[in-house]
Amino acid sequence: MRNILFLTLISALFSGCIQVNNGFDRLPPGIWRATLDLEKKDPLDNVDEDEVENRAFEEVAKGELPFNLEIRYEADNSITAILYNGDEKMEVKNVEFGRMKYRPVDTFQINFPVYDTYIKGTFQERFMKGKWHVNYKNNYEIPFTAEYGRDFRFSNLKKEPKIDLTGKWEVMFSLEDDPYPAIGEFVQKGNRLTGTFLTETGDYRFLEGTVQDEKIYLSCFDGSHAFLFEGIILEDESLIGTFRSGSHYKTTWSGKRNPDVVLGDPDKLTFLKEGYDKFDFSFENTEGKTVSLSDKKYDGKVKLVQILGTWCPNCRDETNFLLDYLQKNPSDKLEVIGISYERYKEKEKAVSTIKRYKENLNIPYDLLYGGYANKSDASETLPMLNKIISYPTLIFIDKNNKVRKIHTGFSGPATSSFDSFQKEFNAFMEELLNE
Repeated sequence: MRNILFLTLISALFSGCIQVNNGFDRLPPGIWRATLDLEKKDPLDNVDEDEVENRAFEEVAKGELPFNLEIRYEADNSITAILYNGDEKMEVKNVEFGRMKYRPVDTFQINFPVYDTYIKGTFQERFMKGKWHVNYKNNYEIPFTAEYGRDFRFSNLKKEPKIDLTGKWEVMFSLEDDPYPAIGEFVQKGNRLTGTFLTETGDYRFLEGTVQDEKIYLSCFDGSHAFLFEGIILEDESLIGTFRSGSHYKTTWSGKRNPDVVLGDPDKLTFLKEGYDKFDFSFENTEGKTVSLSDKKYDGKVKLVQILGTWCPNCRDETNFLLDYLQKNPSDKLEVIGISYERYKEKEKAVSTIKRYKENLNIPYDLLYGGYANKSDASETLPMLNKIISYPTLIFIDKNNKVRKIHTGFSGPATSSFDSFQKEFNAFMEELLNE
């Protein structure tokens, strides 16, 4: 009888009647290949055949943005999710795991508290499925999937690249309407491609992807930005392709190799309008107290005023830079103030978001609520500026309340400009503090 039962069990296992799970009662630790589906509709649907034939570039990825995700268990048995983008490793400590009340299905939620977004879904065996939700946008959600044990990003193919893209590229975005310049900085090692794009208002942070024959793919997902680049190397070794930001924006780009390409001077884009000789404001901080640059606290001190948004990764890069500077260069002669413009129109929600940002990054200086993030609306709150071109914008004010410099945008640690910016910043701050 025992032999019969044993043979029956073995038969059931091999016939698939008994399914063996992955051995983990929660998300399996290790690497996952995750994707965001930026466009579920095939972009060639309902397109005229002549138009297709005349396309300069036709997408292959169809809006599928891949990124690599690692699940790790900490000593207290909490879950950490780690997002990989090029040289950046971003740890997300706020990961929840549970079970549906009325269905035998496991659930998860990966929270990005600094950016006020989250990924929520269900988990079964080797797969996660759900959506990325952006709280400050109405009904903004993008389908998300992830498969356990897949360590490649776009492809595990090893097609020989047509050329080596390493170097600087003169790039133009939005070719069909309102074009703007950029610099592509790439490092290629075999098929692996990393780098970023610099614009006059900031950079596209850490990008990672692959080169397969003449095809180029790059992506980034950091909880706030979902960037997908696709391109092709033409016969003259120039580049052309598409750029998607989330599911709401898509444009074209082109590039040609140019080691000498430069952008406009970030210290000359934003300035005081004629008729104004000083910078001033009165906004409430996260505790509801009105703060003005004319407050006694700031008398006789150098001031750095950072115009930012909590939703902005470039602003977070600049904030981290300022926090590092303050830690390494403590001084009672310097004050920093942040004025945050948010994507919530409701003041209560915006202030709550700013307060959470301040707490999560351990920011020791005041963060003030400036208003809604629309740049024209924000510009009206600071009428002495020609306009707010970029988040972030950093205003340098000396001990006598004279504006000495306004730096538009921020070229962060993903760029080759970051080291030179640090040196210039340190030298200029030393000059201001020692006057």
